[in-house]
Amino acid sequence: MTHPSVHARTYPNKIAYQMATTGKAITYRELDELSNQGAQLFRSLGLRAGDHIALLMENRLAFMEICWAAQRAGLYYTAISRYLTQDEIAYIVKDCGAKVFITTPKCADQVRGLVGQPDGPLLYMMDEPEPGFRSFDREAAAQPAMPIADELAGYDMLYSSGTTGRPKGIKKEFEGKAIDVPNPLLKILCADMCGMSSDSIYLSPAPLYHAAPLRFNMMAITLGGTSIIMEHFDAEEFLKLVEKYKATQSQLVPTMFVRMLKLPDEVRTRYNVSSLKGAIHAAAPCPVDVKAKMIEWWGPILIEYYAGSEGNGVTVSTSQQWLTHRGTVGRAVVGKVKILDENDEERPVGEIGTVYFADAPAFAYHNDPEKTKKAYNEKGWSTLGDVGYLDAEGFLYLTDRKSYMIISGGVNIYPQETEDVLITHPAVSDVAVFGVPNEEMGEEVKAVVQPHDMAKAGKELEAELIVFCRKHLSPIKCPKSIDFEAELPRTPTGKLVKRHLRDKYWPKPAAKG
Repeated sequence: MTHPSVHARTYPNKIAYQMATTGKAITYRELDELSNQGAQLFRSLGLRAGDHIALLMENRLAFMEICWAAQRAGLYYTAISRYLTQDEIAYIVKDCGAKVFITTPKCADQVRGLVGQPDGPLLYMMDEPEPGFRSFDREAAAQPAMPIADELAGYDMLYSSGTTGRPKGIKKEFEGKAIDVPNPLLKILCADMCGMSSDSIYLSPAPLYHAAPLRFNMMAITLGGTSIIMEHFDAEEFLKLVEKYKATQSQLVPTMFVRMLKLPDEVRTRYNVSSLKGAIHAAAPCPVDVKAKMIEWWGPILIEYYAGSEGNGVTVSTSQQWLTHRGTVGRAVVGKVKILDENDEERPVGEIGTVYFADAPAFAYHNDPEKTKKAYNEKGWSTLGDVGYLDAEGFLYLTDRKSYMIISGGVNIYPQETEDVLITHPAVSDVAVFGVPNEEMGEEVKAVVQPHDMAKAGKELEAELIVFCRKHLSPIKCPKSIDFEAELPRTPTGKLVKRHLRDKYWPKPAAKG
C-alpha cells in the first residue's frame, strides 16, 4: 500500500482508471499530474488543509481526479448523490461548509439554484460551464503539475442516504497525516480479505458518490491496480465486462445479485466470470437463498461485511464462514459487537437486541450533536440502529433496522425475514415490507411488490404471493395484503427508501397550532 504518486514514478503508463463503456482512461502519470493541478488550484483559491469542497457529478474520470486532488491538499471532500432533489443538494452544500462546489452539465438542472446565493461556495462546472459557473478544466489546466508544498491527507466527508430523514454528514477528525498513510480498515477488506493488489483489475458497478464505491476505487489505486468504472449498473453488462476486462475483484450490493440471478440461464452462462477472485458485498442484507445461489455460481469468493459510513465498527464473513453460519454478516474485525436490550443490558447468545460496537472508532454527525448523542450509550458504545443477535462463536446476524420493526398485537416482526422469502418468488422483481395501521392489532404487515410483469399485477398474484409466503413463514409474519408498484424507491446503492412507501399508508400528523 502506498499512494498513486509513487506508482506514477514506478509505472507511469499503467492505466489507473478506465471508463467501462467509452474506454476513456487515464494513466498513473496523468492521474498524478491532474490531481497535482487540482490541488494547486485549490490552494490558489485560498483553500487550506481542513477546508471543504463538494462535488456532484455522474460516474466519470474527473470524479476520481478531483477526489485525489482534495486528498493530497488536505481537504474534506463531499460527494453528493445525483438522485437528490435541488433542496437536498443545496442543504448538503451549505451544511458541509463547502468553499468550492464542482459539477457537470448533466447535473445543471439540479444546481442552478446555487447561483447567486449569498455566502455560497465558488461554483465550478466541467466541460462547458453554464452562466454562474467557472471552468474547472481550464483553471486547473493552467496550474503547475508539481505537488503543492504543504501536502497533507484529506478525507471524504459523506452524507447518510437519508432513508429515514435529512442526510447527515459523517466527519472524521482532521489528523494532518502524510498523504500515503494507509487506511487499516480498507487494507483488511481489500488487500487481506479480497486479495486486491497491484495485479488487480477492479470492476466498479456502483455510483461513485457512495462511501464503499468511492473508497474501494481509491484503494484499488493505492494498491497500484487498475479500476474499470461502469457508468451505471446493468446486470448483463456487468457480466460482459468481467469477461472483457478479466476483472479480478468487484464491490456489489444484494440487489445487483438478484438482478443477475433473474437473467435467463442462457444469458448468465454466456459470459466467463472465472477471473473474479473476490466479490465484496454490503450496504443491505443479502437474502440467504440469493447468496447461496451466488456462491454456487461464482464459487466461494463472496466476502460480506457489515459497516456504515460512520466507520464505528466492522464485521466480515468469508464465503467459507458463511456456508457454516448461513445468514451471518461475520465476526468483528474492528471493535467488539454487543447486543443490548432497551435498558442497555447485554442480551444472551441467540437473543435479539440492538447492535452496538464497543472499543471502536468514534464518529460524529456534522452539525447534529443530538443525533450523535443518540448513537451512543453511557458506556461510549455506538450503534447504527440495526437489530440482530450473536451466536456462540461470535458471528453476527442482522434481523432488520430498529426503525423498520413492526409491532402487531405486542409481537415484534422484522420485515427483512418476509422480504427475503418474497424476493425468491419468480414473479417478484423487488419487494418492501412494513407495518400499516390496524385498529385491533396496532399494526399489520403490508407488502409492496415490484413484479417482473406489471400486467400480471392484481388480486390473483396477490393471493399467490400470500400463499407462497405462508408456506415458509408463520402467518403473523406474512402480509395481510399486497400492493403493486412499477418500481420501488431504492437509492442507486441498493438501499430501499421505505419511508416513501410507508408514509402513504399512515395518517399525517396534525399540524401544530
